[in-house]
Parts: sequence; structure tokens; C-alpha cells
Amino acid sequence: MQLAEVLIKPILTEKANGQQEKLKRYAFKVSRKANKLEIKKAVEEFYGVSVVDVNTLVVPGKNKTKFTKAGFVKGVKPAYKKAMVTVAEGDTIDLYANI
Repeated sequence: MQLAEVLIKPILTEKANGQQEKLKRYAFKVSRKANKLEIKKAVEEFYGVSVVDVNTLVVPGKNKTKFTKAGFVKGVKPAYKKAMVTVAEGDTIDLYANI
């Protein structure tokens, strides 16, 4: 797998921002096929930091329903893989530089 295909996008939520400040842990949405070694290598290459630890989890899809003129419309949001990457002490990733 190409390293450019591993990382999809960073996750920017309140909980993720709190972990960035306190624990030096960053959250990324990654490819479902990527393993921990590929994720570590991709983060180190793209952001120029040294990665200490990588934790992964698969977020299950959620059922969604909305009411329209035609009645209820049901659907499913897709599942995705999330990686929590801990960087070495003193290293930081500026996720807001590209916004």
C-alpha cells in the first residue's frame, strides 16, 4: 500500500484536541487496509515527527433516519478505521496549518 493512501484525514474534534494538548496523541482517519506499521511510517514521513505508539480501532457504521415529504428515509453511515498516534515528547503536529 502506498503511504499517500494510508492517511485519509485528521480528526478535529473537542476530544481529539484535548488529547493533543495533554497526551501528545493525534487522531487520524485511515484506510481500512492499513496496519500499525504503515500508519507509523506514513505519519513520520508526512509530518516529520517520531511516533512512539499507534492504537487503532474500527468505528462501526451508524443507522440514520430522516423525515421527508415522502416519509422516513433510512440509511447507514459507513464504518471507518481510526488511528490514535502518540508522538515523542517535544514533537508536535500542526494540523491547522492547511486550513
